[in-house]
Amino acid sequence: MPGMVLFGRRWAIASDDLVFPGVFELFLRVLWWIGILALYLQHRGKLNCPGGALLSSYLIVLIVLLALIICTMSAIVCVSMRGTICNPGPRKSMSKLLYLRLALFVPEIVWASLGAAWIADGVQCDRTVGNGIIATVVVSWIVIASTLVTVVVVFDPLGGKLAPYSSAGPSHLDSPESSQFLNGLKTAATSVWETRIKLLCCCIGKDDHTRVAFSSTAELFSTYFSDTDLVPSDIAAGLALLHQQQDYIRNNQEPDQVISHSPESSQDDDLDAELESCHHYMQFAAAAYGWPLYIYRNPFTGLCRIGGDCCRSRTTEYDLVGGDQLNCHFGSILQTTGLQYRDFIHVSFHDRVYELPFLVALDHRKESVVVAVRGTMSLQDILTDLSAESETLNLECEVQDCFAHKGISQAARYVYHRLIMDGILSQAFSIAPEYRLVVVGHSLGAGAAALLAIMLRNQYPQVRCYAFSPPRGLLSKSLYEYSKSFIVSLVLGKDVIPRLSVTNLEDLKRRLLRVIAHCNKPKVTRAGRACRGVGGSRFQMRGDLTQPLLGEQSLLAHGSPSYSFSGESPLESPTKYPPLYPPGRIIHLQEEGASGRCPCYVAAQYSVRWSHESEFSRILIGPKMLTDHMPDILMRALDRVVSDRAACVSCADPGSSNRPTT
Repeated sequence: MPGMVLFGRRWAIASDDLVFPGVFELFLRVLWWIGILALYLQHRGKLNCPGGALLSSYLIVLIVLLALIICTMSAIVCVSMRGTICNPGPRKSMSKLLYLRLALFVPEIVWASLGAAWIADGVQCDRTVGNGIIATVVVSWIVIASTLVTVVVVFDPLGGKLAPYSSAGPSHLDSPESSQFLNGLKTAATSVWETRIKLLCCCIGKDDHTRVAFSSTAELFSTYFSDTDLVPSDIAAGLALLHQQQDYIRNNQEPDQVISHSPESSQDDDLDAELESCHHYMQFAAAAYGWPLYIYRNPFTGLCRIGGDCCRSRTTEYDLVGGDQLNCHFGSILQTTGLQYRDFIHVSFHDRVYELPFLVALDHRKESVVVAVRGTMSLQDILTDLSAESETLNLECEVQDCFAHKGISQAARYVYHRLIMDGILSQAFSIAPEYRLVVVGHSLGAGAAALLAIMLRNQYPQVRCYAFSPPRGLLSKSLYEYSKSFIVSLVLGKDVIPRLSVTNLEDLKRRLLRVIAHCNKPKVTRAGRACRGVGGSRFQMRGDLTQPLLGEQSLLAHGSPSYSFSGESPLESPTKYPPLYPPGRIIHLQEEGASGRCPCYVAAQYSVRWSHESEFSRILIGPKMLTDHMPDILMRALDRVVSDRAACVSCADPGSSNRPTT
């Protein structure tokens, strides 16, 4: 529901968020009350010591005060369980109860202070009573401190500005006099987000690129979050409901309802070859992460294998390789790729905003010069990821509308200038002029590698790129079509990053509002599939709805030029965030059950096929949406797929014309 309005300002907490915190405090208070009552009843005859009368009064008042707090908290919990996310009417008394509960903090603080003073004075009474008072004072101050921390966490810096609009309802959306106010509100929201980001990233420097990234990230967050009135628990409940909805649709979907884009026969023919190449070059993409990923993949033996490289000084073999900030990274790179010192041309772990680490090596097995760009590993990389505006690329090709993700394109341009201006590629091809150029990367590195390959194609027409788990919001439609001839992307399962773009996030926000509005049970019961329709027709979205439901309107803070409720297609993004697409042709690895892909190998766990970009036009919610993106998980899946397909080929009937399928 919309955030609660207390003391004339909006707070980042809803009236139905107080059930579990209230139950926890209620449990603590009841135990506390029972303990104090038992202490008083058992030891009231021993309070004849100096100051004992004061101590007796202290305990009696504390028992009464705790009883009042318990009654108030019980009422808060009961009221918080009423209504639904979009129907806060049954909880309209919550603000009065909270005012009462906060008022009870005043005598509680006073009594906790008196208890602390009593302890400080060292009044001599029964030891058990003294220990009980000490425990009471400690618990009191812990509860008070926890309450203050909670107030800080749920404090909304824009709450004072949003409060009038949170209580005005959706009718204010079309008010012409509110336009200027809303523009000012968005500016204030951008400033607040920029301050938050600067505090979070206070240790990464203050250069021009960093300042630009701060502004870009703050504008993205304010654009995405400023037009809805949701609190964090609403978002969590909505994501859980979307997960249940997706499971229901998938389990009840008929085979002929599955939309599939059949690949061309030529694509089918080279799937095995491209999959084998992906398996080979993924080692370079993983090596670009350096020692952290290597230690993570080899927790017991990794440190022993590369520890010597961390401790000893640079050898003459190291000096043969250009680069900077190698530290422990070189040893892990050698272990991951299986190459020798002499096979590396350049290794750089210089890491700043819009400037990514990369390595250049000679791969004699595939006769290629490999450029591997590292993925996200630092706050600088995250700022590069979040600089999501589009910027025009100046390419020497006949492609119209050449624009791409700003942060990633600038990172690719940095690597491009290093490769060309510093003569790194010239040095590599002077050693192996007959080799071809291959660019690889994972995650952010995959996006940068794809754009780098596009930039290099005019000078190196035979360039190939393998992008592992690349972001969806990367290329314009024309560049996406152009990249199909030399870029292959690999996606595992429900990985969220290949489905992540500003357009898809807007679509996710609309689906969240719709599924929350359809939920007719309290938020607290969501954990048990309590929302009617999780397994039924209530989750079927009506295509003829051209206006938001009343519940959805109540979740809007103000109008958004990019917001629409019509149809099921992704929302139109603002001009600054046009629809963007993933790079190249896409190989999709999907985990299956125990059913195998050939009769003699029934333990295969993954299916592999060419997929169309439209299959990644919606963010899927699930427990593996993050783990499927991890490079070590992707490497294990590739190992399994390649070994399974090899086993299928070896066990197939040599005389049969049917090739193994997946």
